Amino acid sequence: MNIQIARDARPQVKALLAAAALSIALWYVPYAWVVSYPFQLFVTFIHEGGHALAAVLTGNSVRSLSVSLDTSGLTETLTPQGSFFSQMLISSAGYLTATAFGALMLWLVRKRVKATAVLVGSACIVAALTAVFGFLVPLTSLSFSPFTVVSGAVITLGLLAAAKYAGPRVRNFLVSFLAVQCVLNSLFNLRDLLTLSLRSDAATDAGNMQALTGIPSIFWALFWAVVSFVILSLALRAYAVSKEKPSQPDLPFEDSPLEV
Repeated sequence: MNIQIARDARPQVKALLAAAALSIALWYVPYAWVVSYPFQLFVTFIHEGGHALAAVLTGNSVRSLSVSLDTSGLTETLTPQGSFFSQMLISSAGYLTATAFGALMLWLVRKRVKATAVLVGSACIVAALTAVFGFLVPLTSLSFSPFTVVSGAVITLGLLAAAKYAGPRVRNFLVSFLAVQCVLNSLFNLRDLLTLSLRSDAATDAGNMQALTGIPSIFWALFWAVVSFVILSLALRAYAVSKEKPSQPDLPFEDSPLEV
């Protein structure tokens, strides 16, 4: 059984490789962070949105969602004591949601969903997170972050503008770039989380899991990294790999057309 990249996926693979190369280059080129900065904020919104969604789905409430100038984020949830499962799910949801969202975008591109729809959908997600959890809910406690509201509004308007005014190739590349940014940022952040788990007692999602379970934070960082790699590998397989069978499986070689 030969496994190879599907022919109809090869143009998409080229766009993904270009997006991945550009994403990696932006991490190491001096001052290139200015270009990738809005995309890193986008990933932070998705990460924090994962925490908020997990809280809501487990019957808890979200006190606030904030994104900081340094691209870090914080989601404060109100969970009753003893809600062990809820707290575990909420703490685990951030990194895994970012990876899963990037994988979903890869899958949507592979299924030839219009880039315009993906960009508008992403804009709606950021807008909803900003309006509900970044502005309306925190108003009750006067704890909302102005930077969260401004950055969320700018990202939303930028995605909507790209969906409406950018050309087809630019839109398609932007979707691929966003997908790669979600995946790579999540993986790089997990790498940083591993380092923090080994060298300090900083307040992190893995540290929260350690406090809940008594299992060292390094275990949870590694566990999330493994799950993220599994999600990514499944997405890439669905995106670019096909199983092609020879037209005559009983013969060692396919017949070549006769030359006249």
